[in-house]
Amino acid sequence: MMSNTGSQQLRILLVEDDEDDFILLKDLLSDIEGTEFTLEWVSNYAAALEAVQKNQHEIYLFDCCLGEYNGLELLREAIANGCKVPVIMLTGQGERENDLEAMQAGAADYLVKGEISASLLERSIRYAINRSQTLDALRESEERYALAAQGSNDGLWDWNLATNEVYFSERWKATIGLSDREKENFKHFNQWLQRIHPEDLERFKTKLRDHLKGITPYFESEYRIRHCNGTYLWALSRGLAVRTANGRPYRIAGSQTDLSHHRVLYDQLTGLSNRTLFIDHLERTLKRTKRQPDYLFAVIFLDCDRFKIINDSLGHLVGDRLLIQVAKRLLKCLRPGDIVARLGGDEFAILLENIRDISDATQVAQRINEDLMKPYSLMGHLVYISASIGIALNSQNCQKPEDLLRNADTAMYRAKALGKARYEVFDTTMHAQAQARLQLETSLRQALERSEFHLNYQPIISLSTNKGIGFEALVRWRHPDRGIISPADFIPVAEETGLIIPLGQWVLQEACRQMKAWQEQFPICRSLTMSVNLSRQQLSQPDLAGQIDRILKGTGLSASCLNLEVTETGLMNEHEETAATILAEIKELGVQLSLDDFGTGYSSLSCIHSFPIDTLKLDRSFVNNMHIASKNMDIVRAIVTLARSLGIKVTAEGVETAKQLAQLQILKCDCAQGYFFSKPLAPEAVTDWIARNFPEIVRKFA
Repeated sequence: MMSNTGSQQLRILLVEDDEDDFILLKDLLSDIEGTEFTLEWVSNYAAALEAVQKNQHEIYLFDCCLGEYNGLELLREAIANGCKVPVIMLTGQGERENDLEAMQAGAADYLVKGEISASLLERSIRYAINRSQTLDALRESEERYALAAQGSNDGLWDWNLATNEVYFSERWKATIGLSDREKENFKHFNQWLQRIHPEDLERFKTKLRDHLKGITPYFESEYRIRHCNGTYLWALSRGLAVRTANGRPYRIAGSQTDLSHHRVLYDQLTGLSNRTLFIDHLERTLKRTKRQPDYLFAVIFLDCDRFKIINDSLGHLVGDRLLIQVAKRLLKCLRPGDIVARLGGDEFAILLENIRDISDATQVAQRINEDLMKPYSLMGHLVYISASIGIALNSQNCQKPEDLLRNADTAMYRAKALGKARYEVFDTTMHAQAQARLQLETSLRQALERSEFHLNYQPIISLSTNKGIGFEALVRWRHPDRGIISPADFIPVAEETGLIIPLGQWVLQEACRQMKAWQEQFPICRSLTMSVNLSRQQLSQPDLAGQIDRILKGTGLSASCLNLEVTETGLMNEHEETAATILAEIKELGVQLSLDDFGTGYSSLSCIHSFPIDTLKLDRSFVNNMHIASKNMDIVRAIVTLARSLGIKVTAEGVETAKQLAQLQILKCDCAQGYFFSKPLAPEAVTDWIARNFPEIVRKFA
């Protein structure tokens, strides 16, 4: 509440050439309680000067851009003509270089369009009026007033370098909570320094010293200052020195601004709105739709692809600079009045006001990705990123800002799942799918604790002897309510949530234990191997070889009986060198390595040369298509020939027919697995399978 204005009606003059901004300011003023406002609007320079000369208002709001004219020129001319009414400048998000110039020209404060809330507008008006009253009290000293007018914002200070005494305005003292008695004795510069946070003190003194020496044109420092209640608040001090004819400073005066409010609402790295302020803007826009049912707007949720990789590999300093550059590019892609916020990490949100239809939003999304994909030069590194973007339109079903943001977030995840570097528009089916996925994720977290997972084992057959040489362990989930859940449904969720790490460790432990148990039950089968899949995330664990070694020693299984399968896409990524090191460590243990789904990626040949692979697993798509055309047969022949020349074995997956088996035998493929031989078997069924494939066991125990 603006108590200093009492119940009086406060008259405001707005100089603004955009009618939409006039309507927005009017709406904001109507939301401020405790004070009545009369808002007069003029849209051009001449009308503004005429209104100012009438001196009928208590506060002026000047837009920095007035068509062909400059709002700063209007400010300077008004002050030159004797204007004593406080002026608040309105600047665009891309015009922040005008902020300091406006303050030096005599503005009481400045507000950034698109980031103005009712509370922020009220605060700015209150401080502008208080500043004006303070300056009136200082008019007994013309020099002091001139200095304060250049450097003031909230609390004013005026330091006499000769006596080391400082004049602190009432507002300055009130900011740090001084009592009336303390205010009387607070007049020395050292008292100020003693309240600055120790971590900020040296930086503050260095910046002040540089200005007094003439190295910098003005003094400006952001720091923490101790309040009388013991807490620290963030403040910004600006100042200008007065010098003798030979350039020696003898006085410096300026302002101290309380940044506590700003730091609550703005992201400190990029300067953009934060989540709190963005939600406030969304609430205000939703209110507008109640007055204007046809008003259409969109929320864009953006997540930077590959940011984590860049941040982890090049360091957080490079990551921070990248986020700053992303913020700048986003601002350039938007119209004046659109809002962009950093929600945290590498996530950004955008509010597109007053659009015609969805195409306006999709065009912005397309423009954003085209701009973000251009290279970034950061501290000697050239990096590339893209963005996964979700778009949500306002609708009658969405009356809460959190719901709109959630919908855009859901659409963003769909874009990421479909390949990244793209946008998706939210529809209601996405929400249902997101809820189902969340429920699945929750159940997945409980499944390990409740022992709901089990393994099935599919035999792998030697095509030269037609006997089994081992098994591939395949994880299954038996949900208490939903029954058997396909790995195709839960493995991607496990990978996205990181649950694949404990799940993969459990699979490896159980598979090794089971194979050792069969070997002890059937000593003649001690040469059988167990194949276990490793996920991409498991390969990023530096201690993976150590984990495998401990499991082998704990279960007693020989390392030569374990075959770990890795996928091509799991190897050829940004951590390729790390994966090569980890696989080399695993190979030293004596474990066999297979390359799964060979031929389906873009770098198959590179995989063979870069990693210590023992076996190629021929993807089922090649096996299934051998009979369709001779060229498919030729592809399989080429792969088998290549592998043999490198001393690598080939195992064909997905063999389902006798004809496929015959073709693979003609090509001299080493091994195969698939439903033609056996479906994946439960542990108890494996015993029967071993007996059928090793008749000598039956004879021995008959």
